[in-house]
Amino acid sequence: MTHSRIFGRPFQKLLGSLLRLCGGHRGHQAAGCQMTDLLYTEKGLVTSLKEYIRQEENRLEQVKEWADKLDSLTITATQDPEGFLGHPVNAFKLMKRLNSEWADLESLVLKDTANGFISNLTAQRQFFPTDEDQTGAAKALLRLQDTYQLSANTISNGDLPGVVHKSRMTVADCFELGKIAYSEADYYHTELWMAQALTQLDEGEESTIDKVSVMDYLNYAIYQQGELERALELTKRMLKLDPNHQRANGNLKYFEFQLEKQRKAEAEKKEQEDKKREKKVLDKREAQRKRSKDPLPERKKYEMLCRGEGVKLTPRRQSRLFCRYFDNNRNPQLLLAPVKQEDEWDRPRIVRYHDIISDSEIKTVKEMAKPRLKRATVHDPIMGKLTTAHYRVSKSAWLSGYEHSTIEKINQRIEDITGLEMDTAEELQVANYGVGGQYEPHFDFGRKDEPDAFKELGTGNRIATWLFYMSDVSAGGATVFPDVGAAVWPKKGTAVFWYNLFASGEGDYSTRHAACPVLVGNKWVSNKWIHERGQEFRRPCEMSENE
Repeated sequence: MTHSRIFGRPFQKLLGSLLRLCGGHRGHQAAGCQMTDLLYTEKGLVTSLKEYIRQEENRLEQVKEWADKLDSLTITATQDPEGFLGHPVNAFKLMKRLNSEWADLESLVLKDTANGFISNLTAQRQFFPTDEDQTGAAKALLRLQDTYQLSANTISNGDLPGVVHKSRMTVADCFELGKIAYSEADYYHTELWMAQALTQLDEGEESTIDKVSVMDYLNYAIYQQGELERALELTKRMLKLDPNHQRANGNLKYFEFQLEKQRKAEAEKKEQEDKKREKKVLDKREAQRKRSKDPLPERKKYEMLCRGEGVKLTPRRQSRLFCRYFDNNRNPQLLLAPVKQEDEWDRPRIVRYHDIISDSEIKTVKEMAKPRLKRATVHDPIMGKLTTAHYRVSKSAWLSGYEHSTIEKINQRIEDITGLEMDTAEELQVANYGVGGQYEPHFDFGRKDEPDAFKELGTGNRIATWLFYMSDVSAGGATVFPDVGAAVWPKKGTAVFWYNLFASGEGDYSTRHAACPVLVGNKWVSNKWIHERGQEFRRPCEMSENE
């Protein structure tokens, strides 16, 4: 039995897939199959463009260079669309090209009577991503950057683990990402990406974006973060390049005035600080002592676990985890073919079943789900119904047993292994996690402050969760339990199972869990939420609250 973790596999389980458009309505987190369609759409546009170029090659040399570049890219991309789009930079650049750069090209071509190409481009535009789509792809990149602690340079160079289609970001790409962060008043990421754009310009990369434009955004982002001295130095550098820059000249005077004011205030306080230094040292030590006792915030623990850090499994506890062949008390369906069961965690008990769903079954489930995929929903405790939420970014679909014999077999298999009644369980939910797709920490069961949770189902609370992994993930995409420090990595053909409720019916709060962003690859899962009703004799109630 192995319990390899993210950095135990040379960083092989880190970064997550970008936007996977797989049907359903389009939104800024649109997700895989539609993205693949967009690649073919773009390839068709390139073909149309090249035909037009052949007709007017001499006069449209600039347009021809554009087409040749995209022709090479789309040929490579369409050979392995999902693998290509599994790289977050490729997906972002596809959104950027179709939303921004093709529009610029259209303006250029409209100067002439290129009726054939323009009519084709206009007809295809209805399928293009919107500004909202492009912003969503950019935000996903920033989310991945934070969760997995990636530098802007690493992402820009395309140095992501496990990638096949390496893609480098241009100055214009970095500049665009910085502008999107700026529009959201996210000055931290504005600085990171404007600084990266400036670095690439300093290294000699040719671009239509000039250094002064980049510095203008960078300067403001630095100032907004309170670093006056850096802002002043950058302003002086701007003025060397453009002495007449109106805003830079105004900023120069303002920053100098503010710095002088700051220095005077600091000088006045210095004497008082010297007198109180001894007391401050004591206070600081006391503050550090208190901080050392404070638990890490959940977000910090969640991101650490996503990176493979902070897993809390001691050697002693590890020694109590085993693998076995399991027949669920000699269930007739499992006697001749017991399943492979592996202990993933002890408290709460999380078990993994290996080779539990076949490739052909996975193919059937995905084919049924793809046309129905739409933005995933969560249970709203206030409204008492399902709704979308910013903290769950994926596409999902629901499949019933009566629709296909494969789904019925899967449901029966879950019942045989768990011993729980499936008639009151929810339908099989299939999810595809796309651009930075994630599901932040949450409970699957309804808490005491949610008396109407699942009331409309009439089947009681969610007693247990069964989760199939229907794809391997090159990097990232773990299922983590922040409160207990557990992390479970995706492995195609396996499933994990845990109880959300104690046998007493009380919720097990240690089962709070999350789906980490997928960084490289494509994550497909399906889950079965099993409810209380019908389990009265299958899992009898215990008197003790935590049994």
